[in-house]
Amino acid sequence: MASVRTFQVTFDCADPERVARFWCEVLGYVVPPPPPGFDSWDDFDAALPPEEQGRAFACVDPTGVGPRLFFQRVPEGKVVKNRVHLDVRVGTGLVGPERLAALEAECARLIPLGATRFRLVEADGVNESCLVMQDVEGNEFCLD
Repeated sequence: MASVRTFQVTFDCADPERVARFWCEVLGYVVPPPPPGFDSWDDFDAALPPEEQGRAFACVDPTGVGPRLFFQRVPEGKVVKNRVHLDVRVGTGLVGPERLAALEAECARLIPLGATRFRLVEADGVNESCLVMQDVEGNEFCLD
């Protein structure tokens, strides 16, 4: 029997801290404490060489259940659809109008944080409805 491995999800982005703080708000995640010897992440960042400052940021599930999210600065912008995306499970167990209402309510909460509504995928008799969104840098995710 294979053992279960822990993992993190890594995002390539232009502004790691901005994207990380967006996902903290979406998922209820938190920024972990800075490394020992530093009072804040700003202090840690200032101690890095200039070319390394702002290159990465992370957030974690405060319950320890969900994966760590890591955000790393890359020089290129996003040009195509994500090959992997997160599904934010806000409508689990709901169907029809009740599910749509839950998806729309979460969409309304996320738009002021910088998310963009992309498209509604309506129930098709096999799958329930989901709402495709984009984060603050255009990465797709679903409200499911």
